[in-house]
Amino acid sequence: MALTHEQVEHIAELAHLALDKEALALYQEQLSAILDYAARLQALNTETISPTASVLPFHTVLREDQPEITLPRDEVLRNAPAVADDCFCVPALR
Repeated sequence: MALTHEQVEHIAELAHLALDKEALALYQEQLSAILDYAARLQALNTETISPTASVLPFHTVLREDQPEITLPRDEVLRNAPAVADDCFCVPALR
């Protein structure tokens, strides 16, 4: 689908781009090529292909969650600037 000069100007205006004549001509050619390629993809028969979020096999990069021994509360609170009722004291959000 070949875009006209006016269509590319309109797209540039919508994107708040100030393009000179050379840039408009370049984008006209490039955007037309992208739309032609998208049209080729739309023409493909994909009825037998199931929808997928990724073509790669799913695997997690995170480790398994395993309980571990934590620091004693007194040791954790020792570095806090302010403590009340065994909790960190922080300034209230406004």
